[in-house]
Amino acid sequence: MWLKIKTLYKAIQSANNSEKLGDFAILKAEVLGAEVEPVVASKLEQVVGYYPKIDLELLSQYSRGTLGREYADHMKANSLKPLNISSELDDVARRNVFSLRYVVTHDIFHVLLGFDTSYAGEIGVLAFAAQQNYSKSLKISLWLARFLYPILAPQQIKAMFANIQKGEEIANQADFLLGYRWEEYWQEPINEIRRRFNLPEISSN
Repeated sequence: MWLKIKTLYKAIQSANNSEKLGDFAILKAEVLGAEVEPVVASKLEQVVGYYPKIDLELLSQYSRGTLGREYADHMKANSLKPLNISSELDDVARRNVFSLRYVVTHDIFHVLLGFDTSYAGEIGVLAFAAQQNYSKSLKISLWLARFLYPILAPQQIKAMFANIQKGEEIANQADFLLGYRWEEYWQEPINEIRRRFNLPEISSN
């Protein structure tokens, strides 16, 4: 109990520091005890302890159309920062590999799947992750979002349900995306990556 209280205190401290939002996310997962199915855990072995720092300024220098440049443009356009994890939290990160990778790759998935950051876009990504069976908690989150998001953004209702269907359809044909080291693909053309992992190609026009 004392350890959880101490961890929660660290999480609150991290939440107040915009440069440590990644630490907040992983510490929150530690407190909540986020669980993952054994079959999913086995598919995440190659990303255990893997959380390289993401440098948006460096990625912004890559050629247009590469994963890194598209990701950097997405983050900057939406005033977002990568959820980098401090090295002192290595033990926590290793214990919570599912939570770590889901948090870190969330915006990478936005870019790969072509969903924006509106409520409709967010529910599309959530539907994809739930359909790929990452965890039961994501299925519950999607169920809740189906009721809550239309209340928060009624003008997006049609787009929301279209994106739920789209996200689920993409998930059924795509590879298991959560287990890949996407940070090693930054310099590759994004549509080549999409083809390789059975994702639909998205026009840049």
